[in-house]
Amino acid sequence: MRKTTTSLNRNSRRRGATAVEFSIVAPIVFFFLFTLFEFARVDVIRHSIESAAYEGARSAIVPNASADRARSVALQNLDAIMAINADVTINPAVITPLTPEVTVTVEIPLDDNAWVVPRFFQGKRLTSSVTLRRERSELIVF
Repeated sequence: MRKTTTSLNRNSRRRGATAVEFSIVAPIVFFFLFTLFEFARVDVIRHSIESAAYEGARSAIVPNASADRARSVALQNLDAIMAINADVTINPAVITPLTPEVTVTVEIPLDDNAWVVPRFFQGKRLTSSVTLRRERSELIVF
């Protein structure tokens, strides 16, 4: 019987040590976990704005395209990641049949789009710009 009492005392002392060890290690583990989430979110945003800028520019270079259509295509691509306060700029603002190329720039503030408190990217903005030459339907006369 004495062995049982001794092993119970040892287990209860070990439980206290486990609780203390967990209270020391848990904040460090959670810090790394939340840091991982924040960097992963920024990487997703970076890839998404590159794709949105390309898709917006692609929709702007076809014949009869408009800057409004390019802006809406870029914003639709950003809706997939629930991005807010995105700024889409089309250059030139008015696309005519004589426009040689179109540039679409997408800019997103990281403060508004972080999942975790924006500790590492506070005040930062991501920007992506794509320039494509316009497709022209030349009138061929025989």
